[in-house]
Amino acid sequence: MLDGPRTAPGLTAPTPAPALPRRLCTDCGLSRTGMAQACGTACQFLKPDYAGLETQVHGRVRDRRGDEQFFGLVRAMYRASLRPARTGAQWTGLTTRIAERLLETGAIDAVLTVGPDPDDRWRPRPVIVTDPAKMAHVRGMRMGYAPLLALLEPAAAAGHRRVAVIGIPCQIHALRAIERTLGFERIYVIGTPCSDNTTTENFHTFLDLLTDRPEDVTYLEFRADYHVEMRFADGAKRLIPFLKLPISDLPNDFFPLTCRTCVDYTNALADITVGYMAGEGEQWLLVRNLRGQEMLDLLGDEVTLAAPRSAGNRANAVKGFVENTRRAAGGLPLRRMPNWARTIVGWLMPRIGPRGLEFARARVEMKAAETVLHLRHSHPRGLRSMVPDHVWRMVAPYGLSPEDNELPRRSD
Repeated sequence: MLDGPRTAPGLTAPTPAPALPRRLCTDCGLSRTGMAQACGTACQFLKPDYAGLETQVHGRVRDRRGDEQFFGLVRAMYRASLRPARTGAQWTGLTTRIAERLLETGAIDAVLTVGPDPDDRWRPRPVIVTDPAKMAHVRGMRMGYAPLLALLEPAAAAGHRRVAVIGIPCQIHALRAIERTLGFERIYVIGTPCSDNTTTENFHTFLDLLTDRPEDVTYLEFRADYHVEMRFADGAKRLIPFLKLPISDLPNDFFPLTCRTCVDYTNALADITVGYMAGEGEQWLLVRNLRGQEMLDLLGDEVTLAAPRSAGNRANAVKGFVENTRRAAGGLPLRRMPNWARTIVGWLMPRIGPRGLEFARARVEMKAAETVLHLRHSHPRGLRSMVPDHVWRMVAPYGLSPEDNELPRRSD
């Protein structure tokens, strides 16, 4: 963490207490606080309560029909871009600009988010931002785990009564579970989708496999056109088709069980989710409630909005993923595609594969199937409590139905 001279005014990084070691833990920060006893009921990976928390946060549960079954409760959905795009942003800068506007207008006193560690710009470091101008320092993607919720107590101790939290799904589920006990006047929640997180050290290993000059990489993003984009310090760019990524060269424990069994890719408990999956080169906004709409309205003419589109059919892509995941979860070797075929399929996928909303639906179904298959292999007892009803409904078309011992125990 930062010491005094390295902490700029309006951007502070309190040192959290050590985390409590747990197998199913992404170190959201709750166990580092005086509320650690709440982990048993607040943790997304122990006994998630999406129906209860959706009702608490949004006023109702998600619709079992239409896109809400995939993405969570949605009031409005857009392809969006900030104009002009902000320098250093992962996409156009919508997430940090929303928080910036909340600070500028006095709607909040502080933003709880993550910025770059001073010794490793890829490592996320929890910070409290009170100066709108300092939001520029937290733009961009980080890879790794950050105890964001450990900032709740320092923020309250500093006198902040109205705050915004920018977080990933496992952090936001825990936040919502304890929200009513915190004593803040108001909490705005800006969520970002998350999948397949890993340690910062593992991420550096991944960069080493992608390029012979990993130290020069300034930007990496998985795009909705089936490519990973890399940018370098000298201004060079490189696009790598998903099919040519060295995923099969990664160790089996590269992604922890928690991230392989996450049921909330789209951050359904946020007030507004800012992602990319259905953006088709722009950002993907999901406004979930009135507070989310309030935040979007703060941007005014700075943001351009359009309806999301959908094309292609996800069925075969998801079926193929399910079969590969079934083999991987069982320890069987993955079926490797010949390099000549990868080139052809890599060219075809952005043109005929699922795109826009259909791409997003495919990715959410893949994550749902991955959850069931990896739990069956590595933590079968967790199936009773870790898989919500809406996830079972999503995977049913792909031959994944719960056994009697995989359903929640019902009290008489």
